[in-house]
Amino acid sequence: MLCILLSALIICTGCVHTNLDEGYSLIRIHIRAESNDARDQAVKLQVRDAVCAYLESELSDVNDFQSAYDGIEKRLKTIEKIADEVLSKAGFGYTSHARLNNEYFPTRSYEGIVVESGYYDALILELGAGKGDNWWCVIYPPLCYLEANGTGGIRYRSKIKEIWDKYFS
Repeated sequence: MLCILLSALIICTGCVHTNLDEGYSLIRIHIRAESNDARDQAVKLQVRDAVCAYLESELSDVNDFQSAYDGIEKRLKTIEKIADEVLSKAGFGYTSHARLNNEYFPTRSYEGIVVESGYYDALILELGAGKGDNWWCVIYPPLCYLEANGTGGIRYRSKIKEIWDKYFS
């Protein structure tokens, strides 16, 4: 029994990535604000929260890159609708545009997991002209997702890091 458990642990170690590079299939999310005006930047974060919550729910059973990509692609109009509802409710006259694209991203660290710079598939969500500062993360595999922190706020967590910490810390 111990041999089986150790074998499974060794196999799982190979499934957890602490350094993700271009060869590892992932999908980023990139939300571009209308401008750098404080109100545009604030609503960008509201859109982020609504869209990430939706994607977390809709893609929770996805286990491979192609399914994640296809799932996002078929939900682009719904993603725009969610973003547009947030924008409208906040009193903005501009709308959003969602698309999938392959773009360059710099190196980024997510609580100890490094995603190397390179070209990655990404869900691009432009708010209005999309000329302001942006927010981005990885949505497949889910390196960021929403969780209430007990104070009415939201924090982002890494599922992969939690698995790594659970078994290897």
